[in-house]
Amino acid sequence: MNVPFLPTLSTFFIVLSAILVAIGWKLIRERKIEAHKKTMIAAAVAAVLFFIIYASRTIFVGNTAFGGPQNLKIYYTVFLIFHIMLSTTGAVLGILTIKWGVNNKLDKHRRIGPVTSIVWFFTAITGVAVYLLLYIFYESGETTSMIKAILGI
Repeated sequence: MNVPFLPTLSTFFIVLSAILVAIGWKLIRERKIEAHKKTMIAAAVAAVLFFIIYASRTIFVGNTAFGGPQNLKIYYTVFLIFHIMLSTTGAVLGILTIKWGVNNKLDKHRRIGPVTSIVWFFTAITGVAVYLLLYIFYESGETTSMIKAILGI
């Protein structure tokens, strides 16, 4: 099996981010505040690395179409839209959660943190599922760069 490097790398970083969030959640429950902060910052860095790789690949290399059976394409598309909505929500919640934690607005941070974590776990899980559907379970579809799609180059 020949897996594509950049999608595999970006998926690794989103999974790493979710694992670090789980560890950070455990640490705060144990009242290990400094370890929690460092772990959650590392989770945020992993998520940002994911985003940089994903956005760069999308712009310069392109998006890969679903290459599986036509009768599954509608289900994949609905699932992908759900994943995109979830990941966007998770990113916004993540930024707010980190901001409130760093700025010592701990009442807000404590309220939103668990929700953010759960959304992020589902984001990572659905992201891995998208990766598996695009690159592992089925032959990949066509990849067209955003630049080519927009400019026709």
